[in-house]
Amino acid sequence: MFDIGFWELSLIGVITLLVVGPERLPRLARTAGLWFGKARYFVASVKADIDKEIRADELKRIMEEQARSAGVHEIIEETRGTLEKTRTELEETRSQLETTAETPNQSTNAVPADDKPADSTPPTPRDSTP
Repeated sequence: MFDIGFWELSLIGVITLLVVGPERLPRLARTAGLWFGKARYFVASVKADIDKEIRADELKRIMEEQARSAGVHEIIEETRGTLEKTRTELEETRSQLETTAETPNQSTNAVPADDKPADSTPPTPRDSTP
């Protein structure tokens, strides 16, 4: 606050002692201490009030910004709707794939494994005697 060193305070104390006198100096020091304490308390309370006001203004500003921007709840609801739509489409696609896998595909000329062509003859075993 003030740039007062030890020697400046000593000089002020000596001058005060000469002007006031040794009988009234303790009472003056006590009174000055009380006044300085009250001033310090007042300054601290004003500083605390200013800090509270600054925090309240910041909170009001943040609340106004959130009110102006798209709400988080709206974004969450939009995301849920998109997820539900995607889930429904996925289930429909899965059920279509399952029904397609259960019935043979008639668009291709696939021969079932049980049917053998008519021109094929069964293999004959070789004679293994020496």
